[in-house]
Amino acid sequence: MEIQALLIALLVALLILVYLRQLWSRRHYPPGPLSLPVIGGLWRVGIRLHEDTLIKIAKQYGNIYTLWLGHQPVIVVSGFQAVKEVLINHTEAFSERPPTPFLKAIGRERGLIFSNGHTWKQQRRFAVVTMRKLGLGKKGMEHQIQKEAQQLVETFARANGQPLDPSLPILNAVSNVICAVTFGHRFSLEDEKFQKLIEAIDVGVKFIGSIIYILYEIFPWIMIHLPGPHKKVFAAFELVLSCIREETEKHKEQPSFHEPQDFIDFYLLLIEKSRNDPNSTYDEENLAHCIHDFFIAGTETTTTSLRWALLLLTNHPDIQDKVHKEIEDVFASSCSICYQDIKKLPYTNAVIHEMQRSKYTLLFGGTRQCTKDVKVNGYLIPKGTCIFPNLRSILLDPELWKTPEEFNPNHFLDKDGNFVAREEFLAFGAGARICLAEQLARIEIFIFLTSLIRAFRFQLPEGVGKLSPDPAVQFIIHPHPYKICAVPRCCSL
Repeated sequence: MEIQALLIALLVALLILVYLRQLWSRRHYPPGPLSLPVIGGLWRVGIRLHEDTLIKIAKQYGNIYTLWLGHQPVIVVSGFQAVKEVLINHTEAFSERPPTPFLKAIGRERGLIFSNGHTWKQQRRFAVVTMRKLGLGKKGMEHQIQKEAQQLVETFARANGQPLDPSLPILNAVSNVICAVTFGHRFSLEDEKFQKLIEAIDVGVKFIGSIIYILYEIFPWIMIHLPGPHKKVFAAFELVLSCIREETEKHKEQPSFHEPQDFIDFYLLLIEKSRNDPNSTYDEENLAHCIHDFFIAGTETTTTSLRWALLLLTNHPDIQDKVHKEIEDVFASSCSICYQDIKKLPYTNAVIHEMQRSKYTLLFGGTRQCTKDVKVNGYLIPKGTCIFPNLRSILLDPELWKTPEEFNPNHFLDKDGNFVAREEFLAFGAGARICLAEQLARIEIFIFLTSLIRAFRFQLPEGVGKLSPDPAVQFIIHPHPYKICAVPRCCSL
């Protein structure tokens, strides 16, 4: 018994020494929740994540704090000045994505979102240039978006003013914009292949931020051998890539080198041109991953923003009526509105910005990784450290916004009713990794929303007092399922 007691005492002493050594080795990191063995600081986050969890921790530990996910440190940066310091003032130092086990497994360090270094720079530069060639910001791409908006209006109209769930029709419309840009054609809503494609993308997006996702990032060597939702995500990811490769093969059968029409055409042309360039990263696998990233970045967030917009406007009929009146006062006899017209609609512009501020669609901004040791606000952030820029903390900061918890378009209007751009509006991120699809998303939201508001008055179903403004919290912060009545406006339909 004495020997057993001695062994136990030695074991306890050893664990204490290991723990103290761990604390000493982490002394240079910003303060944060106590890191426990195995789970790190996850005890402070809890099993069920809330949209304001990271903001509440910042109130206790400051705008730059360390949250240990197992043995991995994550620096959470909150507040406008601290985030600006990281993403803008040190943009090159924080231009990489952390190659975490799960993201590395699905992204394979290819494409636009999950690549780094030379590969990322080449892929992003090509994507930016090609989107311009395809008409982003010009009439060509807007015409495609207007066609999808009209299809969406017709889908809503078929409900005849009865309660409908707008989620799937919106997702189909937004996804078809990406299909038109990348594949050169849209799918019919009944197309089985199209339905499988958007379902697979949805599976992947909803997995990010879940408890199983976090466990995979901490214990990949265990999780890779266990059954669970992560296996379904890997299968869904392969299904999307398979669909993209199939579309690529169709383009190769009928090459359009002289008159490229879509993203695949332009990419295949570049592969051919750079075939003898040893520094080229242009190949069909990077092409497939780039298009997959377009679907990730270009469908779920825009769809979620539009779902929030309809919910908020239904809950605030006075604001909805003011938007409709402004549109009709300016464009009563016009058949269509283009994105440039947003300058003539200051109140509508303010409502869209306020919707994106008050119902920011991400739990936090896209993760970054330090490329070198950097000192921020007096704290040394070591090279290779993962960064969470908490954009939500800026968009809901009571020191920046008069009524941060309310849907208040006046946040973006001056006393004369003119639209005011706010530096603190970072819904699309900032710096080198600012959202590539920002302009496309802005155009889509504006054209889809104005088309719907002109065609319908959105009302609560009979017996429903209010739609729940509370979010369903995952990495994408989306509304709970709801139904609304799209009542046709006689002059529009």
